[in-house]
Parts: sequence; structure tokens; C-alpha cells
Amino acid sequence: MTADSNQSWDLEEVRRVLVAAVAKACPAWLAGDREDIVQGAMIRVVRILEQQGEENRIRSTSYLWRVGYTATISEIRRRRRQQEEPVDLDAAPEPVDPGTPDPERVSASREIGRGIEDCLLAMIEPRRLAVTLHLHGYGLKESAAMLGWDVKRVDNLLYRGLGDLRKCLSGKGLEP
Repeated sequence: MTADSNQSWDLEEVRRVLVAAVAKACPAWLAGDREDIVQGAMIRVVRILEQQGEENRIRSTSYLWRVGYTATISEIRRRRRQQEEPVDLDAAPEPVDPGTPDPERVSASREIGRGIEDCLLAMIEPRRLAVTLHLHGYGLKESAAMLGWDVKRVDNLLYRGLGDLRKCLSGKGLEP
């Protein structure tokens, strides 16, 4: 695609770009609703294409990516605002055993754990080793001794590795 303002957009091509944008921005917990998000984004784009005027034309795929991303973020925000449970006023609340973990929290923890494993496997080995030892609770001096490196090297690898890990997790839609 070029940034040519005279370019005509095929709706199938627009949809392909929006599907890719939504798939990249959509977190795993919202994956079942990706098609609905794409449809909402398509409606926005079609309305713009129907308007007459040079300033309302789609000029690049980056605009379509922005529309897909914005539609995904809007849906996430809408869901978070609507996180309500119906209240049955006649039913007494069941006592909750404080030792029982919340199933939703357990599921989220598992998803984050899998994401961390995937991100660690994608890292270069020295950073992966430094970050893994850090996640297991080892300090800089202990890690340096175990790896046979100096403390400064472990500190640099850990700093960069944790940055890589945060970026990778954010790319997967996971925020620990």
C-alpha cells in the first residue's frame, strides 16, 4: 500500500488489515470477541469511506492499524466498566474460604506464567540466565557466583533482560 490519496480501497483488503491489527492488539481473554471488534472497526472505516471530501479518505494502512487498535482498546475499556455481577437480593452470600484461591486469579496467573516462559525462551541465553536466577530470588552476587561472571555483567544483563521481558509480556497483552 502506498500513501497515495487517490488509492481506492477494497473492503476485503481493509478487513484483512483490520483483522491483523485487532489480532495483534487483542488480549487473550478477549480472543473470542475479535470478530465483533473487527466488525465495529469495519463500520467506522465504511462510514469514513462513505463521506465525501479529501480530508476523509484513508491514505495508508497505518490509519487502518490505528482504527483496529482503537476499536480493541475501546472494547477493553467497555468490558472493564461493565464488570458487574447480577445481584440476587434474596440469596444470602455464601461464605468464602480464605484458603481457596480465586479461579479467575489462578487462570490469570497461569496465563502470565506461560507468557513469562515463552518470553524467556525468546531471549538470548545470557539475559535468560540472569533473569531466571533473579525470578528465582537470587541476588546479583549469588547469580554472578553461580554463572562465573562479574556482578556488573549480571546487573547489565538483568536490567536489559527485564526490559525485554516487560516488552514481550506487554506485546502479549499481559501485565503482571
